[in-house]
Amino acid sequence: MSDQKAITSEQEMKAYRVQGFTCANCAGKFEKNVKQLSGVEDAKVNFGASKIAVYGNATIEELEKAGAFENLKVTPEKFARQDSQEVKEVKKEEKVPFYKKHSTLLYSALFLVFGYLSSSVNGDENIVTTLLFVASMLIGGLSLFKVGLQNLIHFDFDMKTLMTVAVIGGAIIGEWAEVSLVVILFAISEALERFSMDRARQSIRSLMDIAPKEALVRRNGQEIMIHVDDIAVGDIMIVKPGQKIAMDGVVVSGYSAVNQAAITGESVPVEKTVDNEVFAGTLNEEGLLEVQITKLVEDTTISKIIHLVEEAQGERAPSQAFVDKFAKYYTPIIMIIAALVAIVPPLFFDGSWETWVYQGLAVLVVGCPCALVISTPISIVSAIGNAAKKGVLVKGGVYLEEMGALKAIAFDKTGTLTKGVPAVTDYNVLNKQTNEKELLSIITALEYRSQHPLASAIMKKAEEKDITYSDIQVGDFSSITGKGIKGIVNGTTYYIGSPKLFKELLTTDFDKDLEKNVTKLQNQGKTAMIIGTEKELLAVIAVADEVRESSKEIIQKLHQLGIKKTIMLTGDNKGTANAIGGQVGVSDIEAELMPQDKLDFIKQLRSEFGNVAMVGDGVNDAPALAASTVGIAMGGAGTDTALETADVALMGDDLRKLPFTVKLSRKALNIIKANITFAIAIKFIALLLVIPGWLTLWIAILSDMGATLLVALNGLRLMRVKE
Repeated sequence: MSDQKAITSEQEMKAYRVQGFTCANCAGKFEKNVKQLSGVEDAKVNFGASKIAVYGNATIEELEKAGAFENLKVTPEKFARQDSQEVKEVKKEEKVPFYKKHSTLLYSALFLVFGYLSSSVNGDENIVTTLLFVASMLIGGLSLFKVGLQNLIHFDFDMKTLMTVAVIGGAIIGEWAEVSLVVILFAISEALERFSMDRARQSIRSLMDIAPKEALVRRNGQEIMIHVDDIAVGDIMIVKPGQKIAMDGVVVSGYSAVNQAAITGESVPVEKTVDNEVFAGTLNEEGLLEVQITKLVEDTTISKIIHLVEEAQGERAPSQAFVDKFAKYYTPIIMIIAALVAIVPPLFFDGSWETWVYQGLAVLVVGCPCALVISTPISIVSAIGNAAKKGVLVKGGVYLEEMGALKAIAFDKTGTLTKGVPAVTDYNVLNKQTNEKELLSIITALEYRSQHPLASAIMKKAEEKDITYSDIQVGDFSSITGKGIKGIVNGTTYYIGSPKLFKELLTTDFDKDLEKNVTKLQNQGKTAMIIGTEKELLAVIAVADEVRESSKEIIQKLHQLGIKKTIMLTGDNKGTANAIGGQVGVSDIEAELMPQDKLDFIKQLRSEFGNVAMVGDGVNDAPALAASTVGIAMGGAGTDTALETADVALMGDDLRKLPFTVKLSRKALNIIKANITFAIAIKFIALLLVIPGWLTLWIAILSDMGATLLVALNGLRLMRVKE
């Protein structure tokens, strides 16, 4: 039954963008209010992405009413065509001049200045001075008081409740000047918090603007500009040089170099020709391309990246969960401490009521957990946004933190440490009188007719050297099971196969030097093939899955970063595994593994090291990826499986992003810990000032504002971490 309800909820889920969040606490309150609406089964606010997912039925008016305490503006995530006016209004609102956006704050500050001037001329007790301070307080704090008083009535204790109680108390004991200053500083603190989160979110918004909203499409023989929402799968899109590609598709005509940095993080343009895949948001640099559309706008790789990154920002990291839990108990405890500070000294130690009530109010102001609440989300949003721009998709704060704590990393061999495509590595002609090119064309002509998996490598080699082979006549072609192939070219029977085959052709001379050479190639992890006739051996050709140029350097960097173990897992034989493992420099090699063995090995590593990552292609290695602490998939761009199964996806099929991701995650982990420690420590130090009676309202709010600003700036540093 519950499953049925879950499915229904899933079907009725609607996403909305929210404007106006000032803090994480307010986001939580908005979520609670929306959940209480009739017709709403559930709601989940994503503060990092400034969105809400609503399960059930609710109008925009109802949602905005639920967010009226913060004057929130709600707009559907997917604007229909008729909503275009609403989009323009939202964008217009974003461009409000500074003085208009913060007019209440400026007027409040102006009255405060006049109040201090009046105080110096007329004195503190003057009615004009008092009225100027009251005006400043009411203008700057009206929205604060509305929410704070409502919270008090409902016994809902958050930072606005603390501030409201402090301001009312300050007004009762006649501290008008300080109360109005506290209100202004709190408003500035909230504005800074909002500005910092907006800066962090901007890294994701900039991704949204990458892909064009229109494309040139050929329909019924005519070329017309069409909005991406109206483009169908199968349409032919024309992309001119210098234009951005608007949709995912496959090239059907043309040749060009495409800059894919926006998707994969690669700075070097990639060659694209017929049958190659292109992605929305990438830049066509040179030639004219005709592209057949393969995905609708909401299914493009860039759309998936944006969606997954925004979802990732909503995922609570362990440190975020700690902060949320801490803040829940922290605020009521602060209120109790403040009450004790105000009451105990006058009642039991003959203290002055005015002095200690003032100190109690200052404790309330110090208690505002602004810096603490913003410390984690701003760091996570900044780090995930930075990673996405560099071509690394981290699917949640929890994985960001776990990446930073990794002790061991296991690598699949094929397609991860190696290119996954066989290539000719050695071609040695044994008889100097033999024409190398002519012999290679004969070899390729024979391999062209075989079904051997390594034949493609030899054909590729011939194409690179511009050697033709398709016109060579091959007679009596046959495959010698498990040993090789043979065929007649120009009246001569040629054999290509394993050393075993030529040892059986008794007429050939298989000397010890050649055997030594073949063994050496095999020990290097290569497949060695011999070419010859019944009478003589002509050449040795070796094929191997080439190691990526960057693999060795990446493994070194990971060891330098303090990763204790780097393990290569492969189903290959031990000889090949040892050769490739030795070449890339991994600390351990495990060969001849079945998928189940890989899974068992990852489980063993987890019990030994705790935090373990598995790097694979997201398809063959799915069980091992799932069993690891962090599953890292290669080549997320264009691979739906990798995007969906992995916790982290390296979009450009580029391992060089791995050390950067570890470095960024560690920095994020350190910054989060530093922010939480600093936010708590500054509160503690300010509270200690109560003992000698030095704590004032303005010191209290200034310490909170300073902490918020420093924590935000520290978190934003993660946007600047370089590779």
